[in-house]
Amino acid sequence: MTESASPYMSHPRIMVLGVQPGTPPFRIVEIDGEVVGEARTVTDVLHAAAAFGITVHDLDDPDVIRWVGGDKFTWTVRRGPRPPRERSGRRT
Repeated sequence: MTESASPYMSHPRIMVLGVQPGTPPFRIVEIDGEVVGEARTVTDVLHAAAAFGITVHDLDDPDVIRWVGGDKFTWTVRRGPRPPRERSGRRT
């Protein structure tokens, strides 16, 4: 009997990748492993899915859709912590 050490990971048909900088920011949508377009809103993701005959009933179902780099509410570029500012040693 063979058991896998890793937990079950589904392979959903829809992958929504992390937010990319742009005006406005966007996320790349993959369906069945192929890039099908850019999404700027959840509605764009649903339209892309419908174009491929996929009806999404639950945006949080990991067997249907995987959100990478955020969730269905993440549509802006996340900024990391700012690097510390250098001190010049001068006082004003």
